[in-house]
Amino acid sequence: MGIIAQLITSFIASLGFGILFNAPKKVLVQCGINGMAGWIVYYLLVDIGMNALPATILGAALVAVISRIFAKMYKTPIIIFNVSGIIPLVPGGMAYNAMRSFVQNDYYAAFEYATEVMLLAGGIAMGLMFSEVLNQVMLKTSGKKRRTQL
Repeated sequence: MGIIAQLITSFIASLGFGILFNAPKKVLVQCGINGMAGWIVYYLLVDIGMNALPATILGAALVAVISRIFAKMYKTPIIIFNVSGIIPLVPGGMAYNAMRSFVQNDYYAAFEYATEVMLLAGGIAMGLMFSEVLNQVMLKTSGKKRRTQL
């Protein structure tokens, strides 16, 4: 699938989940843009040969950064952008394959799929957390600078 198709489908998926989670209408396009940005970073990094786990972490971190920016710009809770933005990164197909392998009694394949799903889900959480920790550190250091200037 070409990069244009990747952009369009990730945008539609994120926008659709924004609708599903009752995001305000004024920010639905931004929800789609956020998910599209996170997915395209993941897609390009995997395309150049990076492992899926670090690509997922970086994609989720970008989603969190963009979420914070959009939340401030549109005076909307950050969770709206985070949830709809990470949807393209969620390894749903792999989770399906894990369950299908369990049902078919192919436990070796099921364990492989399930392990990969857990790693990628943890990578999403790490990316979101890493961005938030970085933001808190930047806020504290900028606050110290302001206090010394006063």
